[in-house]
Amino acid sequence: ISSNILATNPYWVYNKDRYTLPDFTEGDYHYIETTGSVIIIPLLSYDTIIMVKQFRYLNQKVSLEFPGGSNKISLSSENNAKRELAEEIGYYPNKLIKIGTFNPFIGVTNEFCNVYVGLELISKKLEADKSEEFEIVNLNINSIDDKIQECEIWSGMTLATWALFKNSIYYKRGY
Repeated sequence: ISSNILATNPYWVYNKDRYTLPDFTEGDYHYIETTGSVIIIPLLSYDTIIMVKQFRYLNQKVSLEFPGGSNKISLSSENNAKRELAEEIGYYPNKLIKIGTFNPFIGVTNEFCNVYVGLELISKKLEADKSEEFEIVNLNINSIDDKIQECEIWSGMTLATWALFKNSIYYKRGY
């Protein structure tokens, strides 16, 4: 019936639609539109993955995650992934392979997150967003499942990314 923008920021638009169901009942649907996002598994070596540890304000808890973030409209998904790696962990991938796509919160957002594996990493540091502080953590690939069980890794996006990676040839063959 109608659509209204309730709020905007550099990362998303918060909308409210008024709709009619097949039985002519009316309702409101609140949702977030985004430019999408990227998340990257940076492989430092065949058995070492780089992750970031950061404090998550809404949960008031530290989270261990794969690097990633919102897409800037002016860049391709691949270039967004490269930028995020350089900002968050100080590395640039010479090789970037897409292994999947998922929606992190279906029913609430139209966001699609593209998942990449970053290989052949070289040192390149870009300045991170002022609101982000990271601790870089190098982990043995075999310790990731333990970190999930110990609830050190609890981000849904990181969990979805790990599931995609474990089913990829890069995990099965040791890249």
